[in-house]
Amino acid sequence: QVQLVESGGGLVQAGGSLRLSCAASGRTFSSYAMGWFRQAPGKEREFVAAIGWSGRTYYEDSVKARFTISRDNAKNTVYLQMNSLKPDDTAVYYCAADGNPQTRSYRYWGQGTQVTVSS
Repeated sequence: QVQLVESGGGLVQAGGSLRLSCAASGRTFSSYAMGWFRQAPGKEREFVAAIGWSGRTYYEDSVKARFTISRDNAKNTVYLQMNSLKPDDTAVYYCAADGNPQTRSYRYWGQGTQVTVSS
């Protein structure tokens, strides 16, 4: 069983930055692919970014030039650095673990952290 705890969400003005963190329990963090997803009000959850065990990264097109996913295996933590935020980025952001970056299917999910971008 893996537990995921997200943090770092909040309210920011358009053009600003936030860094989300996701701390994972478990001894095999370094072997997991990790992902970030988001769900805006009234919309389905969508893929944002992923990082494989090797460090290979994947991004949804609309965030590719603005967001950066990274991981620190020593701290069992994955990060999502979000720059040049837009009101359309407003959503609950979820961390996911133990999955497949190509299929975007993950076994474990966090509770989510709210990101609100004001115009």
